[in-house]
Amino acid sequence: MSVSVTFGDDDLTEQAGETAGQLASEGVPQALASGDATLWGTEAQAEAAVRLGWLNLPLTSRQLLPEIGALVERARAEGLDHVVLAGMGGSSLAPEVITASADVPLTVLDTTDPGQVRRALEDRLESTILVVASKSGGTVETDSHRRIYEKAFRDAGIDPASRIVVVTDPGSPLELSAREAGYQVILADPNVGGRYSALTAFGLVPSALAGADVERLLDDAAEVLPLLSRTEGNPGLDLGAALGAAAASGRDKLVIEDSLSEINGLPDWIEQLVAESTGKSGKGILPVVGADPGDADDELLAGIDTDATVTVVGPLGAQFLVWEYATAVAGRVLGIDPFNQPNVAESKENTAKLLDQAELPVGTPLLVDGPVEVYGEFPGSEDVKDLSDVLTRLLESIPERGYLAVMAYLDREAAFDAPYPEGASFEEMTDVWSGADPATLRGMLAIRTERPVTFGWGPRFLHSTGQYHKGGPQNGVFLQITGAVENDVEVPGKPYTLGRLQLAQALGDQGALASRGRPTVRLHLTDRAAGVARLLAAAREV
Repeated sequence: MSVSVTFGDDDLTEQAGETAGQLASEGVPQALASGDATLWGTEAQAEAAVRLGWLNLPLTSRQLLPEIGALVERARAEGLDHVVLAGMGGSSLAPEVITASADVPLTVLDTTDPGQVRRALEDRLESTILVVASKSGGTVETDSHRRIYEKAFRDAGIDPASRIVVVTDPGSPLELSAREAGYQVILADPNVGGRYSALTAFGLVPSALAGADVERLLDDAAEVLPLLSRTEGNPGLDLGAALGAAAASGRDKLVIEDSLSEINGLPDWIEQLVAESTGKSGKGILPVVGADPGDADDELLAGIDTDATVTVVGPLGAQFLVWEYATAVAGRVLGIDPFNQPNVAESKENTAKLLDQAELPVGTPLLVDGPVEVYGEFPGSEDVKDLSDVLTRLLESIPERGYLAVMAYLDREAAFDAPYPEGASFEEMTDVWSGADPATLRGMLAIRTERPVTFGWGPRFLHSTGQYHKGGPQNGVFLQITGAVENDVEVPGKPYTLGRLQLAQALGDQGALASRGRPTVRLHLTDRAAGVARLLAAAREV
């Protein structure tokens, strides 16, 4: 079964049809399918020339299957049944979707939160196999994870070379150091960007180790591949024309829903693909995940196997390829380069500078509300009174056609274990939530504004929506959440801990966001559990 794309809106059907027809008349489907790097203009040509390898992955990635199969057999023979993946962005999001949809266990470390990393370290180290995945070989989070696990293995009397598998690009610093250390190295296609890498070694190696059928994934993608050069019956063209035409006409908030789908978690992967690919030059499409569709005229509802304004039906491998193709098409429609990420480095550079300082410049809080310290600047001349007032001010400051982004530098597996404020019954909170997602702060804030509210876990969102926040339309309002660290983790060979790195990443991104003149507020939880409870209570009071 290949992918089908249908529209439930007459206006969008007309817009998408006209745009697809124009693209077809320009020969775009055939040119894209053949890897024509000139489709996005002269400035983008050099980058595109080395970023179109994803078009052939359903065929070229098959050469990896014997090597991956042998690795899986070795791991099973040695009883290594706890698969841990250290990766960021596309290197972690695609395997997470693949394994969740296949219902096989994979521990994903795309965080610098000490608690989350420590919990993974303490879980079955004796049967752990670690996949270190980094395209550049220099990703600071992944490098930190590798160093921490190397020490943990050695301390336990385990040779790291027997437990660490490296996935990287040919010639990267990581490849060279990994081979010197005796680690197994599986090379990815260097002509594929990280967010387009689902069907490369980055997606296949950890997923296969966890127990997913990656050959079936390639088979499903291969089935849709012949359709992508057509002018008619081309799901990638239809979807890309719809996304591009809708955004060009003002419907640039893409609300993604998958509640009835057997595919688990695809919206998170789509979010990083679309946001990082299109959010630049003051333009872009903002994916909104986990939200109820609203009535705003700048929203477009996309459903995965679910009836929506745009409905995309098909197996996971084919979905990967079609969304990648569609994103490239939407980039042409919007007049941007879908393969670069010009603003991602800014926060990284800020973080590196901060880590060089003796102490992190956290500043002086504007307000302390129990276990929550408030930093940043607020619109208006009046001082904020309490945490509820902070949230109210932020919601009121969202501009027309803007959005609120909540960015939590916390333990994403445990930070919001308490779903509602202490003392409130579920029945009481059901009335307040009115159908919003009760498990997240995002849901509680979303029902108090007509504008979209997104939620990202730091630092993983820096490798996805972080590009959109800084390079896309400058109409965002930003709420950071950081937390005190009680039990930190040293990073061997580095002059910082994970806790220091995590806070530096938040401060570095805060500086990049604040420089753009939009409200940017950081809430620091001096006690994480009590702080989350106070934050949720304040959201209830807004």
